[in-house]
Amino acid sequence: MTKNKYGSKKAVIVLADGTVVHGEGFGAVGEVDGEFVFNTGMVGYVESITDPSYWGQILIQTYPLIGNYGVNPEDFESDRPKIRGFVVRECIDTPSHRTSVMSLPEWLEKESIPGISRVDTRMLTQKIRVKGTQLGILKVYYDYEKVDIDELVEKAKKVQDPNRRNLAAEVSTRKIKEHTPSKENGYTIVLLDFGVKKSIILNLLELGFKVIQVPHDTSLEKIMSFEPDGVLVSNGPGDPAILDYAFKNVKGLIEYNLPVFGICLGNQLISLALGATTYKLKFGHRGQNHPSIDLETGRVLITSQNHGFAVSKESLGDSGLKITHLNVNDGTVEGVEMDDKPVFGVQFHPEASPGPFDARIYFKKFQNLVEKE
Repeated sequence: MTKNKYGSKKAVIVLADGTVVHGEGFGAVGEVDGEFVFNTGMVGYVESITDPSYWGQILIQTYPLIGNYGVNPEDFESDRPKIRGFVVRECIDTPSHRTSVMSLPEWLEKESIPGISRVDTRMLTQKIRVKGTQLGILKVYYDYEKVDIDELVEKAKKVQDPNRRNLAAEVSTRKIKEHTPSKENGYTIVLLDFGVKKSIILNLLELGFKVIQVPHDTSLEKIMSFEPDGVLVSNGPGDPAILDYAFKNVKGLIEYNLPVFGICLGNQLISLALGATTYKLKFGHRGQNHPSIDLETGRVLITSQNHGFAVSKESLGDSGLKITHLNVNDGTVEGVEMDDKPVFGVQFHPEASPGPFDARIYFKKFQNLVEKE
């Protein structure tokens, strides 16, 4: 249990269905609400904590031991943590790794993110798998404080679903940024930022692209003023159907016959732009070993995923898109492509490398489309 001059930290989770779970607190003292979701990754907690796609969410790690290799800023996917709170079975506050600059509890306290440990994460995960993602409250407090659990139970019932907000707007860049590779290939990519991960930008730079990162609501005219050779529509948090202005822009880009590549939320926005629909998954796909089958080759890719919404298979009929990938576990759509235009998207994260590099090939596919055009 974390102790300092103020005493020991305790913590409690209160879900909207009345579930109350007590544990030890770490990180920041405070109270947050949000959507409880789980990630099945055994490693990569720093990347997950800083992934903008978790904005508005309280993250549960199913792997029972978290924090053993500490925190290294080189692993950040954004400037700081994007989760609302963190839930683990056991939190290690004495990490052992040569690249670690601080412990997980120190980092989360510094960044005002509350965490809870010594809880049954398996029970919480099973509840979410059966009932779906849960809204609720996480509170970290000092052991001398009195906490009114009945009051928290009532508050938890009134927690607003963060997916009703435009979460992408809250994490997108506020200004246009230009990224230059060490060796340019002569092509310029406009990156539509809905909560982009740093590693996506790094993959584009590695291929030699000049990358112009623009805010989520950048107009079609402004995008075209950069004379892009291709456009990447990024990942991001929340319900894609809220972003009507975004998929109208994407439709405009498609009509210009530009190569367009969508990742995660970007895959959904391409589909919405062409008349398909999306829906909320019961508990989402969040982890590092999700199998996705390439329908053309029959090859199963082991992929990293982080999304709570999916494209409706039935709605793709008149969209001009064909399905290229399906999730092996539940059959949901994980890739789409146009036959007559250089446009495609994948629901998984090809920039991630959870061990295998299976999905990196889609950056190369995008490069080939850009060079062909």
